[in-house]
Amino acid sequence: MSEASAAVSPVFTRRIMGIEVEYGIFTSATPEQRKLTPDEVARVLFRPIIDEYSSSNIFSPNASRLYLDVGSHPEVATAECDSLTQLINYERAGDRVMDGLARKAEQALEAEGCARSVYLFKNNVDSAGNSYGCHENYLISRHMILKNLGVALLPFMITRQLICGAGMIAPAKGNEPAKFLLSQRADQVWEGVSSATTRSRPIINTRDEPHGDSKRFRRMHVIVGDSSMAEPTSALKVGSTLLVLEMLEAGFDVPRFAVDKPISRIRDIARDATGRTPLHLEDGSTVTALEVQAAFCAQAKRWLEQREDAGTPTAELRRVVDLWERVLAAIESQDFSKVDREIDWIIKRGLVERYRDKLGGDWGHPKLAQIDLTYHDIRAGRGLYDILLRRGMIARWTQDEAIEHAINHAPDTTRAALRGKFLAAAHRLNANVTVDWTRLKVNRPEPLTEEFLDPFDAEDPRLDELLAYMEKFHS
Repeated sequence: MSEASAAVSPVFTRRIMGIEVEYGIFTSATPEQRKLTPDEVARVLFRPIIDEYSSSNIFSPNASRLYLDVGSHPEVATAECDSLTQLINYERAGDRVMDGLARKAEQALEAEGCARSVYLFKNNVDSAGNSYGCHENYLISRHMILKNLGVALLPFMITRQLICGAGMIAPAKGNEPAKFLLSQRADQVWEGVSSATTRSRPIINTRDEPHGDSKRFRRMHVIVGDSSMAEPTSALKVGSTLLVLEMLEAGFDVPRFAVDKPISRIRDIARDATGRTPLHLEDGSTVTALEVQAAFCAQAKRWLEQREDAGTPTAELRRVVDLWERVLAAIESQDFSKVDREIDWIIKRGLVERYRDKLGGDWGHPKLAQIDLTYHDIRAGRGLYDILLRRGMIARWTQDEAIEHAINHAPDTTRAALRGKFLAAAHRLNANVTVDWTRLKVNRPEPLTEEFLDPFDAEDPRLDELLAYMEKFHS
């Protein structure tokens, strides 16, 4: 019996994970054209979705959720994934689905006589300073007290930006000049662990929405992470967190740092690419941000020697630890040549520094802000990230074929497979259905609903009954 179904084992080596990505939206305009508001652009962007589904909140063919979030931000929440590369594939598939909608929106605007480009940015802060998120979700055992888990994770989370931040140029503010930050989200969080999401953004959200059997599962909702463009950055962001969660659930010895005022420290760390930001501990001692990450990395390497090889393959997590070690070594030595194709903030900083030298200005030059933003444009052939990728200046973690497959196919190893089959049948039969994370419902002629509370189950005979009912009345 696997740990997923064994009541005696709360350690999820095979773990359900998901990522929610919000996109910034913008359109170009000629001097003669009226600028469209984000809400107006979003309405055009979602027009094909509304025409087909009569809703702007749907589950797409690959079992991911696609919707328009607060603030006119398009958002994709990936289907349930149970391994690291699988999750990266579905996150990147979301980018391509969104870009497809943007291309259709451009065609619609042109047909209406107001041609313009539609831009979707996979970043976290717009020009007005508004922030939008990239949230990570990790299934954990119900026996774990989330607040206690969050406290144990806080030192890791506030320093994680060193290894996987997206980087950004923060504009001048008051007497503070423009400067380069490691993270786009570090200045946007105000609490460590909280049930709030927008009112006072926490690092870890404790709202109890397991999307599964609440007697067995909890969902840890991480809000502090940046949106990642480079695949290795995504792998290190999620992979390192996955390893720390595994160690905590297994009772493995994890470094403990009782950091005093961790939220103020997260801002300091974002401004120090040397990793030498001192963190004052409650016992009066001091440790640097880099030392905290190094301690977690060293323990993760030891954990791999006894980890059950399930879910994300241990061999792949060794790749994660190798990259983790190389990034820490690069920060320590300030020689980034061995990781300057893998980590977003390092890639971006190197790029804008070269332009800054040419321009002879400071970080506040408007050309640098344009480069910063263009790095996050998801359009292939237009976005700066994609141009660098095609030139071999950014490394890969997965392959295009796997991402393309993920666009229209649900993960076949998790509950998402059930949802994907249900959605495919409903589309083929033009059946009226309702879908959420746990429930599948055939609405007509008489409502028939089944609830699937185990996100590890990729097969269930009750799905066959729903499909047969659908076939009977809609074929």
